[in-house]
Amino acid sequence: MTNAKKKEFVLKIVSTVFALAASAVFVAYYAGPRLLRLYVEFGIGNCHKIPILCTMPSRTIIDPEVSKEYLSELLPYTFSKISISLPKGFTVVQETEKKVYYKRHKRLDKGSVAYLLYQPPGFFINLFPQVKRLGITDNYAFLKRTMLAHPGGIHTLNDVFFVVMKSIFIPDLGQQSHATMAEVSIGKRRGFLNYNLAKEISYFECSLVNEEGEYFKVYIKDKSATLDLNKFLNIISTMRKSQKAQAEAAAPPQPATQ
Repeated sequence: MTNAKKKEFVLKIVSTVFALAASAVFVAYYAGPRLLRLYVEFGIGNCHKIPILCTMPSRTIIDPEVSKEYLSELLPYTFSKISISLPKGFTVVQETEKKVYYKRHKRLDKGSVAYLLYQPPGFFINLFPQVKRLGITDNYAFLKRTMLAHPGGIHTLNDVFFVVMKSIFIPDLGQQSHATMAEVSIGKRRGFLNYNLAKEISYFECSLVNEEGEYFKVYIKDKSATLDLNKFLNIISTMRKSQKAQAEAAAPPQPATQ
């Protein structure tokens, strides 16, 4: 990720969160949980307007079966941070933020797209150090607290913060009332996935954190609706840190130039 892209990603999250949080502090000071929930409803939306805010994991998927035959049909893609295998016909992009990507590459919005994101260990904790006071010390704990956030569970400003984060983390899933959330564990990687198996366009989003605390995200908009959940699980089983990124991480630090 370039410094410019990283800065843009950070500013996107920070500006959204703190614009809402500034007003929420006033509401929390003079009111209480009920008005905090009303504040979020008017500022972001409610379960009727944005159903994904109230979606919770309805199933747990542990080490799904991988089809070697299906994997052999996929094409490998390698980027600076992530490698993954996907079916033919997809445009694959490693980018920091979907809206920026579509804004700069509008022609790619015409077909099926796979969007990838990588963040190093401790990224979200460094971005929001105040969450350490809640016992959140790594990317997975941050992800879990975000995905389990619910407007009905708002009692404090911390609860407001994670509901806002949930609205940012989960991208377009089409008709959200048909979306499903699941907890997923693949080997030593664990996280959450959201999907909507619509007839015309299928949507998949998955965030995984590995044993080292590295965060991986893939978002797929399948305009031909050829993917099902099993195929998507096969796809995310191939998502890894690229060899280039591994080599860079293992290389000794370069001495500072005079």
